[in-house]
Amino acid sequence: MAMRLSQKHDVILGSRDQAKSEEASRCCYATLADLGLPCSCSGVTNQEAADFGDVVILAVPFKHLKGTLESLHGLEGKIVVSPVNPMEKTDHFINNPPPEGSAALLVQKMLPDSKICAAFNVIAANRWKKIEEELNYAVPVCGDDPAAKSLVMDLVNGVSHLKAYDAGPLTSSSLIECITPLLLNIARYNKMKDVGIQFI
Repeated sequence: MAMRLSQKHDVILGSRDQAKSEEASRCCYATLADLGLPCSCSGVTNQEAADFGDVVILAVPFKHLKGTLESLHGLEGKIVVSPVNPMEKTDHFINNPPPEGSAALLVQKMLPDSKICAAFNVIAANRWKKIEEELNYAVPVCGDDPAAKSLVMDLVNGVSHLKAYDAGPLTSSSLIECITPLLLNIARYNKMKDVGIQFI
């Protein structure tokens, strides 16, 4: 995700281990430089990223979401984006939401003074990394703050060939987060890779 967004925005990567975020930043620069593309990316701690970011994207696995949020402060008034999908893998993938109903609603409960949106949930991680390929996908975006949701949709639309769609209030995140395990099952049972969605 950073390699796509850092071509147009200042991206600050956070990690519990700053050495990891710095290495990811260097990798981002090197990959984009090889393709002759611009990059504005730096690596810091999670808290520093939360401090400096106007929009904070919680790109963490669901199992680390609560712990990550508990370790951060100063997110009041900020736009916080959850691309997190709470799912479980047995012999197939299933949606496994928390009691709040979705990962995004859990974020809202833990950050009541932040402006929470759900977005980027339906794009396969491998597709983000294939920087030479276009992402021809629809991206549902939901949230309760209209201005925050509009800004996040602009962020989505700024990535070449992505198309943001307003999916309504944050409660719709429970529907959006179900899409990824469905896509993974479709990919598995139909021998496909990096399945996404489009609205026609």
